[in-house]
Amino acid sequence: MKILTLIRQVPDAEARVKAAGGQMDLGGTTMVIDGMDEYGVEEALQLREGGADVEEIIGLAVGPAQTEDAVRTALAMGIDRAIHVETSGYLDPIAVSKVVATVAQEEGVSLIFAGGQQADWDSQALGAATAERLSWPQATWTNDLALSGGTLTGRHDVDSGSENFQLDLPAVVTTQQGLNEPRYPTLPNIMKAKKKELRKDDLSRFGAQNKVQLVSSEIQVRQRKNQLIDGSDPQTAAQELLGLLRNEAKVLN
Repeated sequence: MKILTLIRQVPDAEARVKAAGGQMDLGGTTMVIDGMDEYGVEEALQLREGGADVEEIIGLAVGPAQTEDAVRTALAMGIDRAIHVETSGYLDPIAVSKVVATVAQEEGVSLIFAGGQQADWDSQALGAATAERLSWPQATWTNDLALSGGTLTGRHDVDSGSENFQLDLPAVVTTQQGLNEPRYPTLPNIMKAKKKELRKDDLSRFGAQNKVQLVSSEIQVRQRKNQLIDGSDPQTAAQELLGLLRNEAKVLN
């Protein structure tokens, strides 16, 4: 069987992002592989290492040229080869799902891993949209997984707690923190990754069209009030502080 694992590049969680002209300015921002997708990469590797009959693990990225860095990270972790569909514009999850479904069919994959929620979109739609296009079953927010023959068993989170599931391949699985602990690429594997196949593909051949148009974006900025409290009377100052925290900052009930 073949596994397709999705790779998305996003700003590092500790990075500061600027906004300019109604768009996010990512110049100089540290970019990394989306953590949710990284769990998918690791799970594919662990399934093969655990004895599953995995012929090939393929990475798929849809994004600008710099996304290649995230793809190389996945290659260094141990996936076999990767496909990078380059685009400089915004693509919503429905459009990306068409690319994913097409590649899955062309490559003959039986299992797709996608991050449960994309860090930059803050969206959970990609896995579901891909499964719908392919008419495959899906398991979302997975935190435990096992593969035996052509059957997946595992556990995933639901609103009321968790559920155990079983489904037959082919299938789409969305991943999250707690499923595994992603490995760090070693220096030898980083060097090997440079020789692995990374195929560039053109977005136009997929006919992917946005359902949602990105008009503008902005960063919420909270400014300090620099409000001073007279501390000459500690009791009065404490009461005034509590009043400000309760009535203005809304952090106390």
